[in-house]
This record gives sequence, C-alpha cells and structure tokens, in this order.
Amino acid sequence: MVLRKTACLRRLSGDRKGELRVGRFFANAKVTTEKIIAGWSLNTGAACAGRHILAIEDRSEVKFPTTAQRRRGLGPIKKGNAYGVLVHAMIAVDASSGACLGLLGGDVWTRAGVNPIPHRERPLAERESAHWIETAQRAKQVLPSAAMVTVMADREADIYALWATVPEQHCHVLTRARKDRLLVGGGTLFAAVRQFRPVGRRTLELPARDPGQRKRRVTLELRYAAVEICRPSHEPRSLPPSLTLRMVEVLQIDPAEGEEPLCWRLLTTHKIADAPAAWRIVDWYQLRWVIEQLFRVMKSQGLQLEDSQLASAERLVKLAAVATKAACIDIQLTQEREGKHQQPASDVFSEPEIETLAALSPTLEGATERQRNPHPPRSLAWAAWPIARLGGWNCYYRPPGPITFRRGMEQFYAIHRGHQLKMNPQREVRIP
Repeated sequence: MVLRKTACLRRLSGDRKGELRVGRFFANAKVTTEKIIAGWSLNTGAACAGRHILAIEDRSEVKFPTTAQRRRGLGPIKKGNAYGVLVHAMIAVDASSGACLGLLGGDVWTRAGVNPIPHRERPLAERESAHWIETAQRAKQVLPSAAMVTVMADREADIYALWATVPEQHCHVLTRARKDRLLVGGGTLFAAVRQFRPVGRRTLELPARDPGQRKRRVTLELRYAAVEICRPSHEPRSLPPSLTLRMVEVLQIDPAEGEEPLCWRLLTTHKIADAPAAWRIVDWYQLRWVIEQLFRVMKSQGLQLEDSQLASAERLVKLAAVATKAACIDIQLTQEREGKHQQPASDVFSEPEIETLAALSPTLEGATERQRNPHPPRSLAWAAWPIARLGGWNCYYRPPGPITFRRGMEQFYAIHRGHQLKMNPQREVRIP
C-alpha cells in the first residue's frame, strides 16, 4: 500500500493472480485484525526512547458504499444513516520536533447494531468510550523507554475515568474539555474559566478547516489556572471523588464578521507554573493535527480506503487495519523530506528497498549542487529524495508534497522490482 498508494485490491495486486492472492490473505482465518494491529507498534517503542512523546489518539469513521440488499455485514456509523467501520488509532509524535515516530496501538471494528441501553447506564467496559482508556493504557506498555508520555486527544476523550486511571509519574494526559463539569466548592468549569486573568496574547497559524482553503492566522488570548473537578454521579464509586487538573483556555479575539471565534479549553495533568508553560500546552495540542492528516491520507485524499469492494465486514476491518499502518508510513515519509527529524530509512523501507535506493539515487542527481542528494546515507530524508525526484520534483521551488511522493513511489515500485530481478534472476520477486 505504501508503494502503490492505494487500498484498491486490483491496483494493489497488479494482475488477476495477484488480486486472488491478496483476497485469500484477507479471507484467511489466521490473519486476524488483532495480529495486524499488534504489528502497528513493532518499531515505534525503540524510536521513542529518551524522548517526550505525545501519544495522540483519535477515531475516524470509514463509510463504505452499501445497499439494502448488500450491507456486507457492516454496522451503522455516523448518525445511523451510513455503514462502515471505525478506526481508533494512536500515534507517537515527538513533543519537541513534531516528528511522527509511528503507531502505538488502537482498534478497528464494525458495530453489531444500535445498542438500546443508554450510554451512561452501561458499565465502562461495555461503552465504546472505553477504547480511549484501553489504548492509552496499552501505549504505556510500548513506551517504557520514553522520557515522558503525554496522552493527548480531542473532546471525545474528556472522560473522568481516563483522568482517574491513566496518569502516572511520567505519564500525563492532555485533552480538550467537552463537558462543563461541576467543581469542588461549587460552580462549573466553563463559568470558572471566564474568571481567569488573561496573561498574554499570541498570533498562531492554523491549518485550513477544509481542503483547498488557506491556512488561518488567529490572535488568541490566554488564561490558565488549577481546577478541582467532581466525579460525575454516573461514574463508578471506585474512582476518586475529585481530581485536580489544570485548565488552559485560548480564545480568539479578532474573528471575522459572522465567524464563530476559536476557543480551546484544554485540561491537563501537567503542572503549569507560568504563561510560557501554558503556551507550551497549546503548542503540544496543535500537534494533534498530525493524526487528522493520518486519517486524510488513509481515506479520500490518499489510499481511498472507502472505495474498497471487499465483500465482507471481516475483510474490510482487516483492510482498514493495514491501511492505517500504510497511512502512518506515508505521513513519516512526507514529514521527513527535509531531514529535520533525522529518522533512519529503515523506519519505512526494507533492506532490499534501501539497496535499490542506494543504486538509484546517484542516477537522479544533476550537475548543480541543488540537484544532488544532500542527506546522510540510509536516513529517511536520503530515501525520500530519489522518491521525490521520480515523482517529478526538480529540486527547486516548493518542497515535494504527498502527490509527488505518490507518483514517485509508483515509479520506485517498478524500478525496485526490476532491480531485484536483475540481482536474483532465478527468483520470483513479490512486492508486499
């Protein structure tokens, strides 16, 4: 998938024989979603050693085309008017550089139907919201060598049980507040935050809300303070009756006419001693955008997972699990095009592919200094350079983007196969 930039089985497999082979792979009972997801994090832990890691989790709904006669075993998503699978993923991002270091874990599933029992009346283990907690707990097992871990998510992860169970000495939590919680001593969270004293302003450049739009520049006003939230009445009594957290609010002060002002209310277990520490929390939260890019690459703007025609929900769930890993690798390749994160090529490419890149790179260099690969051999940036050249980048103008890398990887796939056939003429070459 990484090489061919698609989740379509026909394009992925190359010919009819290959299509049947890939189909049998996903139909095999020994190939389980759990095993595929277990492989997500195989190389991530080592890459995170000694770093402060933002363990960013999010959920995406993948809609597949169905009819009343052909649901393919898929359950309802969105507001119940579509059918598909849910992908819950967590990625590791370096808090200092913003580099995506790989996947940490998650889950992929399809619903059996609509649960008639109201959400709050179910035990925590039977709620879909338990995925936020379970994924965070499993991530800590992948990151024992990280210097610090900050579990981060958007408003869906504002769950009291997560605040009460996930934090440890070197593991913190940072989410955007969704619920206007009761505070110890009276009052509510959102009312209290308006009483905080403003401590500074900053202009930030944020990603566009929709594809094709320009980035946004907004001026934000900062407030922060400690708060003590009460345990909700529906939560188990085994959880502590209250928790002390820190609230950081940034509010847009110059919205355009008719535009709703941006407002982030961020809750965290990190201690905040001053305004620079509070702005650091905002900076970390901005990096949550990386996981949004992951889902975009996985779906319509990249691998086009939702176009798959696999005939059963079981196979589609497996396919989505593989596509999540492929999308993460694609993000890493695009991020590292300039070499600022100093990742090794082995994070993305196999050893035979690295050998092909070593033979290929000199043939793509030109006469000028700017037309030569400037990156250290066997680094990910060194590997990305010939891929970009194959995709049509001329080493001038703007850096190569995802479309250029997509074209380049398609070219590299054919070249690598030919190179392997030359090196091993008696052996059939199969590209995974």
